[in-house]
Amino acid sequence: MSPSENDYDIPAKNCCRMVILGSTKVGKTAIVSQFLNGRFDEQYTPTIEDFHRKLYSIKGDAYQLDILDTSGNHRFPAMRRLSILTGDVFILVFSLDNRDSFQEVQRLKRQIIETKSCLKNKTKENVDVPLVICGNKGDREFYREVQSEEIEQLVAGDEQCAYFEISAKRNTNLNQMFQTLFTMAKLPNEMSPDLHRKVSVQYCDMLRSKSLKNKNKKDDGDAYGIVAPFAWRPSVHSDLMYMKEKAIGGGQGKDKERCTIS
Repeated sequence: MSPSENDYDIPAKNCCRMVILGSTKVGKTAIVSQFLNGRFDEQYTPTIEDFHRKLYSIKGDAYQLDILDTSGNHRFPAMRRLSILTGDVFILVFSLDNRDSFQEVQRLKRQIIETKSCLKNKTKENVDVPLVICGNKGDREFYREVQSEEIEQLVAGDEQCAYFEISAKRNTNLNQMFQTLFTMAKLPNEMSPDLHRKVSVQYCDMLRSKSLKNKNKKDDGDAYGIVAPFAWRPSVHSDLMYMKEKAIGGGQGKDKERCTIS
């Protein structure tokens, strides 16, 4: 049985949506698979859009992380824009042996800044969007089509943007990347896969508000993570409500603004 949303009381400020963007076949889904399950699937299956949810209990507080694994196909521009609008933190992925995929990341970074600046009614220079750029497939011999100098230029001067060369296949540098991303987003770095205990949905009692309030002090340093088994992509209406909650509840920390567990 999956837990009911009434079992949880997660403030909007503790809810985060992570969006993974990039061209096709650069390893976006492989990164998500390593994050959620510690596995790499050799078989490639094109992604239209996959939605995942992970719940945490960290030092007595409950957190919710939604993950959007997006399509690299340009046939869905409206879906991409909605993903950017509702995203809180971003991972942009390119392949080190594919220059076109790096150019796509350059375009995506600009699109995120432009979209977020319109949403928040700010100038592009004042938009604060935690973002990590990943150069994937560093585990194999290849002809490098993207030079280090170009990557440094893309992230230079942006304190909310970091770069990592990774291997989703070998799980190289992924934990460091996630820790950096969560730190930039002012979230607990225990949300990174290597810094919490993975438990199954049968142990969800530890996330329920009543049990959290009654936790012993000696357990306050514990961190647990649970992959929600039946998460699905929220509707457009739900996404609009999510944006409202993040703007009001997340910014001011009002108790009455809550994330939904669907």
